[in-house]
Amino acid sequence: MTPVATYAYEDFPVGQEFPLGPQSISAEQIVAFASEFDPQPMHLSEEAGRQSILGGLAASGWHTCSLLMRMMADSYISNSTSEGSPGIDFVDWKKPVLAGDTLAGKSIVLEQRPSASRPGIGLVKLRHELYNQHGVLVSHGENTVMFRMRDNGGAAA
Repeated sequence: MTPVATYAYEDFPVGQEFPLGPQSISAEQIVAFASEFDPQPMHLSEEAGRQSILGGLAASGWHTCSLLMRMMADSYISNSTSEGSPGIDFVDWKKPVLAGDTLAGKSIVLEQRPSASRPGIGLVKLRHELYNQHGVLVSHGENTVMFRMRDNGGAAA
């Protein structure tokens, strides 16, 4: 028997917040990600990072996005009727994420509406905010996620 997902479209009213993290990031993780996906010097070497405007070995912005995705999955996506996302409206990397940082934050529901073209699917626009261990905003962004509706044939995960 397939379990029923906890979160469906109806569980994302405007203003609802979902906690994200905490998630720590090590130098080894930064270098491994950068080596495969974003091999710029400031992401591969502490020395190069110190010599850059970032001030130390810094995670790629794309690495920060992947950490956000993991935190979203852990918080609510993996236990939902999510059907994915049609895209990202924007993402801003406000401050460097450095080796040893711990990120945490929240996803906030900004808008909710039924899909005009897909019966049983609702669109939820979310704002995501990530802060480091000092309470400094390091990244924020917005995107829409598609969720099946519980009340319109979307209860099974």
